[in-house]
Amino acid sequence: MHTLAVLTAWLFAVPYAQSAVTIGRVVTVHDGDTLTVLIDRRQVKVRLADIDAPESKQTFGTRSRQSLAALCFNKEARLETQGKDRYGRIVATVYCAEANANAVQVQQGMAWVFERYASRGSPLYALQNEAKAAKRGLWGDPRPVPPWEWRRSQRK
Repeated sequence: MHTLAVLTAWLFAVPYAQSAVTIGRVVTVHDGDTLTVLIDRRQVKVRLADIDAPESKQTFGTRSRQSLAALCFNKEARLETQGKDRYGRIVATVYCAEANANAVQVQQGMAWVFERYASRGSPLYALQNEAKAAKRGLWGDPRPVPPWEWRRSQRK
C-alpha cells in the first residue's frame, strides 16, 4: 500500500527541479504518446518522454489516443522538456490538469514504458507492472505487441 501511495503522489506531484518548463495549450492529439501544443502562437509537436503507445493502426492504438485526448486535449499543458528527438519533436514529461500524462498512460495500460529511454529506476515500471497485474488496457490482450516490435514488422 505504501508503494501505491508514493506512486500516486508522484503521478500528481508538481516537480521543483527539472529541465526547461514550458506552458501551452494542447491543440491536437496524434496518438497515445504524441500531441501538438500551441506555445506563443506557434504549434510545437511533443513526444511524451519514456513511453511508447500503440501505433494508430495497431490494436489499442485508437483507445490509447482517446485516453490521452481525454486527459489533455484543449487543456493547458506544462512541458518539462528533455530535448528533441530525431524527428525534431520536443521530448517532454507532460502535465495536464497537474496529472503526469506520461504516467497516466502507462498506469491505464495505454502505453508501454519505453525501456530504450526510461531510466532503470523510473517509477513508470511499477505503474506498468500494476497495469499488467490488473490486465488494464492493452494488458487485457493475451499477447500485446510492443509498438517498437510492431513498427519493425511493418518495415519488412
